[in-house]
Amino acid sequence: MAREYDKLVRDSIPEIIERNGETPVVHTAAEEEYERRLREKLDEEVAEFRESGEIEELADVLEVVHAIREQEGISAERLEELRAEKARDRGRFEERIVLERVE
Repeated sequence: MAREYDKLVRDSIPEIIERNGETPVVHTAAEEEYERRLREKLDEEVAEFRESGEIEELADVLEVVHAIREQEGISAERLEELRAEKARDRGRFEERIVLERVE
């Protein structure tokens, strides 16, 4: 029985499906579709992490972030520089501050 997915998957997933005796039906996304599907995948992985809280899901979020970074032509070093700049300028989340309102 066929199962529908219509989502971006990791590169080895078709091989894993074949090893399980099933036949994957796939296509390679063109640039515009890839951009859209990466963002959809980010939403999916964030939702899975929020639901489960499992560190493996957080690793999946990071994998998608790195795929988006590469697709955008940004080095890992540059992304880290941007993260560090924001942390320096605006702080981190260490103090657990919740902004209730501004009067």
